[in-house]
Amino acid sequence: MASKPSIPKGTRDFSPTEVAKRHYIIQIIKSNFEKFGFQPIETPSFENSETLMGKYGEEGDRLIFKILNSGDYLAKANATHLENKDSTKLTSSISEKALRYDLTVPFARYVVQHQNDIEFPFKRYQIQPVWRADRPQKGRFREFFQCDADVVGSKSLWQEVELVQLYDTVFSALGLEGVTIKINNRKILSGIAEVIGASDKLIDFTVALDKLDKIGEDGVKKEMMEKGISEEAILKVQPLFNFTGTISEKINQLSVLLAESNEGMKGVEELRFICDNVTELGLSTAILDLDVTLARGLNYYTGAIFEVAPPKSVSMGSIGGGGRYDDLTGIFGLKNMSGVGISFGLDRIYLVVEELNLFPETVTATSKALFINYGDTEAFYAMKAIKELRNLGVKVELYPDNAKVAKQFQHADKREIPFAVIAGEQEMAANSFSLKNLVSGEQTSVDFEGLKNALL
Repeated sequence: MASKPSIPKGTRDFSPTEVAKRHYIIQIIKSNFEKFGFQPIETPSFENSETLMGKYGEEGDRLIFKILNSGDYLAKANATHLENKDSTKLTSSISEKALRYDLTVPFARYVVQHQNDIEFPFKRYQIQPVWRADRPQKGRFREFFQCDADVVGSKSLWQEVELVQLYDTVFSALGLEGVTIKINNRKILSGIAEVIGASDKLIDFTVALDKLDKIGEDGVKKEMMEKGISEEAILKVQPLFNFTGTISEKINQLSVLLAESNEGMKGVEELRFICDNVTELGLSTAILDLDVTLARGLNYYTGAIFEVAPPKSVSMGSIGGGGRYDDLTGIFGLKNMSGVGISFGLDRIYLVVEELNLFPETVTATSKALFINYGDTEAFYAMKAIKELRNLGVKVELYPDNAKVAKQFQHADKREIPFAVIAGEQEMAANSFSLKNLVSGEQTSVDFEGLKNALL
């Protein structure tokens, strides 16, 4: 007996309806990327292993899907490593390629490889799938799409201002009102660590601070002390535990706290520039908030850090994030190429839009109307109208078989097609069509012009 078909864990099939809804989100993201001047690129689904390995840390390397060499992949395998079952050392001799882990490293490779053909600053967007050999769980998959927009070759903070506006524009277009765009700056985190005399404990300090909303002030202080941060140092950052007020007020508090740190004050001024200009320009529906506990990609980002939280009525993790990096292409030998970018979390955005019932009724994978098939002569009459309607951009189709009419109507109902078009002998004689609304049951006789107006 044949085994039941299945798909690998961490991957998904998408129904026509789900694909239509995903395309709706992607189209809004894509159209706004282009409105903001970003140009599309695409990179291969797999790269040379040396391009990816060593770029994401030990944990990231472990999660990269390796591709076995074609043919007899053991032909060039190191005999010693094979005999010792040393998979780490063996991999390089049996696998020269790997599925991409994200879109950022391939983008860095692309910029370096094509630097002579690129006009800088280069604004690119990429909407493609990535793969990670992660443990599948709710909201975490082994294959998923990333939607990235980056500017490389400019240190101007106007790029950060525009990226905040881009987030606001996309989420407003999706009807997701009240998302919070959290902003911080790596230089501020470094400055805080410097002021309290714990620069060597920067990561421990920020990891603990990041848990403030989960374990509270006492829990954070306890974790910091366990990591070797002194009570005196913790006392100096007491204001961070009650960090409230408007963005302007928060920036002023940071100015006082970081007065003795050159690095920290650079971060304050960068934040002030971004936040003041965003405030002056205004946002449609999003909220910009300064969050000093935000520390995503600490080893990666060098300036602004972004993270987007969904509307408060939805319980969901971040639906977007990004930041400024000063040496994206340095890993491939092209130094001093600053960049800044953001990403949209397609899968989580889908879940939020679905939960809030924000998908328009027009977002559907189905046809607008089904023409009932009464035989070849009638079908040809219907096909002439179908051809004209399709030329006008209307999604219509003919039931392919001359089956019982009840079966054809049942097919339309199961497909959730809203209209049926009847074109039988009577309609042909009158050069007309009977249009039936399958939701209300109302049926009217119309000429082609009337049919076109009803379905457009």
